[in-house]
Amino acid sequence: MTRTDTPPAWDERTQLTTFLDYVRATARAKCEELSEDDARKAVLPGSPLMTMSGLINHLRWVEYYWFRVVFLGEEDEGPWTDEDPDREMRIAVDFPLSRLLAEYTEQSARHNELIAAHDLDTKARRKRDDGSVFDLRWILLHLIEETGRHNGHLDILRELLDGRTGV
Repeated sequence: MTRTDTPPAWDERTQLTTFLDYVRATARAKCEELSEDDARKAVLPGSPLMTMSGLINHLRWVEYYWFRVVFLGEEDEGPWTDEDPDREMRIAVDFPLSRLLAEYTEQSARHNELIAAHDLDTKARRKRDDGSVFDLRWILLHLIEETGRHNGHLDILRELLDGRTGV
């Protein structure tokens, strides 16, 4: 897959989906040629859950939450609990990074189909606490922002783990 932030067309939907695909691909690229041991290492003393595996699993589950739970209104079957709200990051070290990346890639493809099937103005089925609702456009923008922010974390971790930069 070619990683580009330049959309093939300039309509709003294409621009948003191109940027989401770009930040997703960047997260995957930051994990290329990373050892399984390094993928599980927490190198920041104050952040024991901040691992490459944990961040990839977090990104996968964040998309699940916003598209399946908030937008479609499905029951929340994420790995988190009230007692362990960051569980998706904690359990990631129990799985091979290749599996986490494959699940993230497969899910992203399914979410792209969901995006293509709905107008950007389509309202989420799950209401916010104040009764207002997000639309698909806001959810896409939020996921671009969140994935981009976590790409910065992945970048720092990768440099600390093995010195690799520039991805």
